[in-house]
Amino acid sequence: MSISTHILDTAKGRPAVHVAVELDRMTDGEWQTLNAATTDNDGRIQHLLPADEPMLPGVYCARFATGVYYERENLKGLYPYVEITFFVAADQQHYHIPLLLTANGYTTYRGS
Repeated sequence: MSISTHILDTAKGRPAVHVAVELDRMTDGEWQTLNAATTDNDGRIQHLLPADEPMLPGVYCARFATGVYYERENLKGLYPYVEITFFVAADQQHYHIPLLLTANGYTTYRGS
């Protein structure tokens, strides 16, 4: 059971490297931080959910620190953070949460 992510800067046509991402899970009405990681040179985090953390059914949120990325790339971005909230079902083994990013917009979908 795992959760991974990948960020592509579609305006630049390349991965968004060294972007901080936090993974939280809603527990008893409160957000609980499970992990914080940074994208690699391919814009990926293979194990956003730590290996020792069970992937329980429920609501999760991946919070991408895009403002720092924009500054480093000398861009004026509209979104300092992108938060993708998603539901994990009990019968699933893996979730891949990609982020397609530009300075003034973003898109996401359920990857494989």
